[in-house]
Amino acid sequence: MQRTSSIGRCVRMVAAACLAGAAAMATAAGYPEQPIRLLIGFPPGGGGDLYGRTIANELGKHIGKPVVVDNKPGAGGNIAAELMTQAKPDGYTLLLAMSGNVGSAPAIRPNLPYKVPDDFVFISQLVETPYGLVVSGDSKIRTIKDYVAAAKGGKLTYASTGAGGAAQIVMEMVKQQGNLDVLHIPYKGSGPVMTDLMGGLVDSFFAPYTPLMGQISSGKLRLLAVSSEKRIPSMPDVPTLKESGIDVVMTQWYGLAAPKGTPKPVVDKITQSVKQAMQAPEVLRVYRADGAQEATRTGAAFKDFVLKDIANYKRGVERGNLKVE
Repeated sequence: MQRTSSIGRCVRMVAAACLAGAAAMATAAGYPEQPIRLLIGFPPGGGGDLYGRTIANELGKHIGKPVVVDNKPGAGGNIAAELMTQAKPDGYTLLLAMSGNVGSAPAIRPNLPYKVPDDFVFISQLVETPYGLVVSGDSKIRTIKDYVAAAKGGKLTYASTGAGGAAQIVMEMVKQQGNLDVLHIPYKGSGPVMTDLMGGLVDSFFAPYTPLMGQISSGKLRLLAVSSEKRIPSMPDVPTLKESGIDVVMTQWYGLAAPKGTPKPVVDKITQSVKQAMQAPEVLRVYRADGAQEATRTGAAFKDFVLKDIANYKRGVERGNLKVE
């Protein structure tokens, strides 16, 4: 009797699994039946917003329904990430994940209202851009060697767009690797940084350099070095930090994520549609502009990349003894 009961339970479990699988397949077959919402953790007009809107416009053409951008700025993108993890896992809410809200934030903020990677399904990476160390075009510092020499004497300051942000953590890695004594001056946005940098109130700025290309091209800013593995093809005269003796290779990146529990067939359909969208000339034009580069990691490879990114940021946080007030 007990054996019969056990067999019955097994049959029911198998039947339930089959029904669940069939339901997931049916969901994917009909997906999407309505517009998809893409949460972006920045206000309209910035670099992150541009990257998100570009893929949203093209993704809608391939997946069959519009992908509507929903800007939820605040807390370095963390508000948007939290909203995504609270959404129904049905494929109709996606996040423009990036190195801030799922990379540096988990490394320095132990009490985030979401967990990485537990609360996320990582779909596809989209684009990467290096960080750059810039000074005013009028600065006496002409090269990265000049900067290192001045920083050895503890005479320099650098700005970032927020205490505890990804840029500050990476610059702390630079300071550690180069044995530099540079004072951090946190700002609440790049606008005030530009004003003070041009006015000589702060010596340098460390940030993703692509939004600054207009000022760099015009000579208002001077790009001393970038944090990529290799030199940027469009700027062959700008050295990397690594070749300058500072072994730091980090990028700011963007990708797409969904809430935990999103059915695999739905994720697969989004992934395939993103792959098609990423081949569009307009997407490549936007992503490659000013030296950024499209990224192709998907699924498990993207998740592994995120985990390694968090580990790198954690090392920077620990060595710099950084804390968020």
